[in-house]
Parts: sequence; C-alpha cells; structure tokens
Amino acid sequence: MKAIILCAGFGTRLYPYTQNKPKALLCVKGKTLLDLLVDNINQIDEIDEIVIVSNKKFFGDFFDYKKVLDTDKKVTVLNDGVMDNEHRLGAVRDLKFAMDRMGWGNKHELMVLAGDNWFDFSLKDFFNFYVEHGRNSTVFGQTKKDPKILRAGAVAILDKNGLVKDLEEKPLEPKSDFAVGPFYIYNKSSAGAVGLFLADKSNSADAPGSYPAWLVKHYCSPSSSHPLYAWDIKDKHFLDIGTREAFENVDEIIDNFNRPEISLSK
Repeated sequence: MKAIILCAGFGTRLYPYTQNKPKALLCVKGKTLLDLLVDNINQIDEIDEIVIVSNKKFFGDFFDYKKVLDTDKKVTVLNDGVMDNEHRLGAVRDLKFAMDRMGWGNKHELMVLAGDNWFDFSLKDFFNFYVEHGRNSTVFGQTKKDPKILRAGAVAILDKNGLVKDLEEKPLEPKSDFAVGPFYIYNKSSAGAVGLFLADKSNSADAPGSYPAWLVKHYCSPSSSHPLYAWDIKDKHFLDIGTREAFENVDEIIDNFNRPEISLSK
C-alpha cells in the first residue's frame, strides 16, 4: 500500500499564517500536521512509501522538511506546478497527478490523506477496518448534529454494517447525520477508476469527497462486487483547521474535547 498526502492547497483563509508557509507545516500542540500524519503512517507496516503532493509555491518547503521527517519509509515530494490558488488543480486532479507521476495506475492500494487536519484516532485502526471488510475501499466519519458541519462536507447513508449506501459532497439538504472526513483507502480497482471520474468534466475535482461520492453512484454501489465501507471514529476527534480564527484557538479547543460539537471549518 502507498500513502498520498495532499498538500497542494494555499490556505488562503488562514492568512497571514499561510502566506509564506504551507498549512500542513503549521504546528498544533507542538507538532506539525504533517508530522502527525507521518507518525500515524509509520504504524502501518503495509505502507512502504509516502508521496507528498505540493504546489510550486511551497514545494521547496516540503522538499526541505522531508529531510527531517521521522520515518523509515520512502518519501517523495511532488510539485504539481501551480503557483496560486486561482489555478489550483483540486484534490482529485492532484491525486491523479501523483498516481501518473509515480507510474502506479491501478497497481497499488492507496491511503489518501488531506494534509491540513488534526485528529486523535489511529490510522492503523482505519487500515485494520479496511482489511477486516475485505479490503474494500473505505472512508471514515462520525455522527454530527450541526447542520452547518454536514452541509460543509460529505454526508453518507450507511447500513448497520458500515456499508455506504449513498454519499453526497456538500449537500444542501443532508440525508443523514454521518459526516465523512477527507481520509480514504482505495483498493486497486477504485484507485484505477479515478481517470473515469475526471473524464466527465461535469464532476468537481476540487473537493476530495467528490470522488468517493462518485464511486458509490457509478462504481462501488452496495450491490456491486466492490462496495464502499465507512469506519465510525465514534468518540475520537477530527478537526478541519480551515480559518485563521480556528488556528488561533485550536490548542484551547483540543484541550476542551469534553464539549460534544465543535466546528472549526467555518
């Protein structure tokens, strides 16, 4: 299995903190967000390689930081060639860019991770869920009651076994209260279908959740031979550090996790 960390965003809502530093290299509770991801990936023996997708503006920052990452796994930093937010490729195109540049096609299972979030669950537990469910493609999520949170991300309808029956990115009217986060495990078959998704120009390539939502409708339907499952993180935490105010208060928010509902993305 390979890990792809998507770090090609420009973090414009976090200015001035991200004007000259990528969001994934901001520190939260004494660690960069990238360190948190790599520390977790290190616990998964089956992952033998990490690819970090950067943009042109911050490529040098990631290339230099690669030298101090604490990992025995092979690490590659890629430059998607984009210099400003207005011309960004979007998460799904950056995924395809990484797969093409590495020559992977549908040869490998992929763990795809957004590089700009804080979390306290184990990626090894996420991986174990994937294995236990037949190595079928997997997303993660959590029950949320706040409609603003549900409308801002992806929302899934699940059966009692965690099978995803429907998944919608940024729904105006959420059909459930299960919010899906931007970490995914794609088996070889689902990883290989990303080109089909991008071939349809009506599909949005910006939000990472748009691809698994498409998979459920066109490729990984509940009745297909390769369904999509969702792992419930239950009482663990996942924070989208999307704004300047969120970043300025993140340490305090993490210290007060006894509060049931926290939104950082808006």
